[in-house]
Amino acid sequence: MSKIPALALLASDTPRAQEAAEALRGEMNFVPLEQAEMAVVLGGDGQMLHALHEMLDAGHVIPAYGINYGTVGFMMNKPKSSRPLEERIMRAKRLTITPLAMTATLGSGEQETRLAINEVSLLRETRQTARLEVAVNGKVRMAELFCDGVLVATPAGSTAYNLSANGPILPLTSALVALTPISPFRPRRWRGAILPDHYEITFRVLDPLKRPVAAVADQKELRDILEVQVRVARDQQLTLLFDPGKTLEERIFAEQFQV
Repeated sequence: MSKIPALALLASDTPRAQEAAEALRGEMNFVPLEQAEMAVVLGGDGQMLHALHEMLDAGHVIPAYGINYGTVGFMMNKPKSSRPLEERIMRAKRLTITPLAMTATLGSGEQETRLAINEVSLLRETRQTARLEVAVNGKVRMAELFCDGVLVATPAGSTAYNLSANGPILPLTSALVALTPISPFRPRRWRGAILPDHYEITFRVLDPLKRPVAAVADQKELRDILEVQVRVARDQQLTLLFDPGKTLEERIFAEQFQV
């Protein structure tokens, strides 16, 4: 077996994850994230997203091996195994995912860019429905969309919020994104669209004073939005590590047959 790389340990604050982290610290040596070559992430999918965003924000993106001490753990590996952790990491299969880049124009005229691993969501801020214009590659495809919100999901995120909003499940290697409305009021029967991932999607808020809208990239929220552009950030690829036969790609595929 090759020499194991320098590992960082990133654990959620839950008692189960902290207990597991304490046990691992007694068995292995870990280094700070900025010195690590790989990261071990303990918790659920939320903790994995937090860890990946921490890497992106720090400009130090390394492969991440997640162990599920949360609820669903779609992006994680099972906590129990007959193999020691070092062996599991060295045998793990690499899976590359690409986040979305959201560029939002605020009411002040300033622009802010955020990355989203699962989805970019536009959500109404008040009891008033959002009123949006939807354009794809600069061409208006929907002049008016009245809704609670709308989202753009990556294949990795298509089984999360997107699926709860009745959006499609996208195979991980499909090179597609899902454009999914959230409780559309008009046009009521519009179910969304599936688009090639090299397209750019632009949302314009048509009535920002009466119907204010927030934009959310995973958990990062910006309020009082005028316009949002969404594209795939191909220069920000991330690597997840999975036990053989248990990859995210297989889990997303299997989710299509759940009844």
